[in-house]
Amino acid sequence: MRITEKEVQYVADLANLQLTGPEIGRLAKDLDEILTYIDTLNELDTSNVEPMAQVLHEADETATLRADTERAPLGNEAALANAPLAGNGYYKVPKVIER
Repeated sequence: MRITEKEVQYVADLANLQLTGPEIGRLAKDLDEILTYIDTLNELDTSNVEPMAQVLHEADETATLRADTERAPLGNEAALANAPLAGNGYYKVPKVIER
């Protein structure tokens, strides 16, 4: 196992998450499986594959992107209209750093 439970706990502490023992074990296993899959992908020979900037680059007729048109910005009042708590033109949020 490349990801240890200690490493999962360290990252959980950084993210201010409280995980149970079984959750830590499950996440360590899942993260290890993800890294193993990435290693499998890294084994593929992609030397003859052209790099792509965008998947739909040459698919003009089938592109699902909207037209890039200029429009007026949303505005502060409209942006804060549904905010649970706002003040002085900003969103107010509870303090999350309490250590």
